[in-house]
Amino acid sequence: MILLRHGQSEFNLGIAATRRDPGIEDACLTEYGHYQAEDAARKLTNERITRIIASPYTRALQTAEPLARCLGLPIEIHPVVRERFGLKCDVGTPRSRLIGAWPAHDFSHIEEKWWPDEHETPAEVTGRAQSFRRQMGARPDWRDTVVVSHWGFILCLTGLSIANGETIRCDPTSPIPEQVIWRA
Repeated sequence: MILLRHGQSEFNLGIAATRRDPGIEDACLTEYGHYQAEDAARKLTNERITRIIASPYTRALQTAEPLARCLGLPIEIHPVVRERFGLKCDVGTPRSRLIGAWPAHDFSHIEEKWWPDEHETPAEVTGRAQSFRRQMGARPDWRDTVVVSHWGFILCLTGLSIANGETIRCDPTSPIPEQVIWRA
């Protein structure tokens, strides 16, 4: 599968400038983040893609949208590929508001409040990522799937850190990384 980290968000820009949580809930993409999303879509249009999965965070949906538009595919929204819940940007948008903002997408299968109440430990995120990896490895279409996700989830899924707007290939049938180095 191809993992695509969402484009630069307002949160990413704020934390890079101050090294402190800027307190932005469910941050949107910056202008540069939108450029990264469009660029990723251009690069991925030559790939054989039949399925797009995205986190319900706005920054992931905004990143997935150009790819879905280029390929004429729906975006499947799955909270399991969300970011580690630990900062203000990890407070999501309730399902009822997502439905209003993204009427073309199906949110019927997610809870109104789909993010956790408490901070997730790296071990919890790794467990969630490993479970998703096993589920994807059992699917016949994993090679043709793009997953639009987040830094922490991708790190726990692959053991690798990638930048905003970057992609990485992941073979979910290969051994799961045993040790993930979590940077604070």
